[in-house]
Amino acid sequence: MNALWQPRPAAPQAQRRVMRLDDLGAVMAIEQVAYSHPWSRGNFIDSLAAGYLAEVLIAPGDELVGYFVAMVGVDELHLLNISIAPRHQGRGLGRALLAEVQAHGRALRLETLWLEVRASNERARALYRDLGLAEVGLRRGYYPGADRREDAVVMRKALRTTPALDGAPDVD
Repeated sequence: MNALWQPRPAAPQAQRRVMRLDDLGAVMAIEQVAYSHPWSRGNFIDSLAAGYLAEVLIAPGDELVGYFVAMVGVDELHLLNISIAPRHQGRGLGRALLAEVQAHGRALRLETLWLEVRASNERARALYRDLGLAEVGLRRGYYPGADRREDAVVMRKALRTTPALDGAPDVD
């Protein structure tokens, strides 16, 4: 007998807000179960202190279910971390959160979104491709692994369709 995959029910409406230091307990709880080599609490503290874009996703009942951290650079946005609690995955929350990351980049009039993803993370790579990111490179040995380092696939997406040419004003 073959079991058919059934998508999880849609999550109730979640709200985004800026990540705060008092969120880090819940963020770290997700980070520890979502990744084999999670960020440290210090990584998040440093990112907040540096002023990186960082938001959390709060479900009804005040449960923190996801977050992202992104660094603004010259004409680009680099997504450093995005996570949805494993028990809330498969409900479109990651897709919605990544759409918000892109919206931030567009609002800041940035040209490009960049990210790295483990080569073995086919689920995330498929989601990113589905959202219009292209695989454009490989960083060999980028991520730590259990017994060896793992390559990262570099992905990018143009955020603006009408870039300025030679300092000319943008036409929207």
